[in-house]
Amino acid sequence: MEKSNTIVLKVAKDATKAEIKAAVQKLFEVEVKGVNTLLVKGKTKRHGQRIARRSDWKKAYVTLKEGQNLDFIGGAE
Repeated sequence: MEKSNTIVLKVAKDATKAEIKAAVQKLFEVEVKGVNTLLVKGKTKRHGQRIARRSDWKKAYVTLKEGQNLDFIGGAE
């Protein structure tokens, strides 16, 4: 976050870049420069002889405009 001004979020699989941008701007009150997304494939896991697969999920890299930052702690000093 410090150098590239980018945050990484786990989002709903059906979320679009425009929806992610609007949600981040509304929730965190920051200006978003851009959004990149990727689908992460779920890992295959074994439980004894049973083979199971974790669900796929979507990751979003949200780049903030210059001078913008997120305050996750909420005013703690």
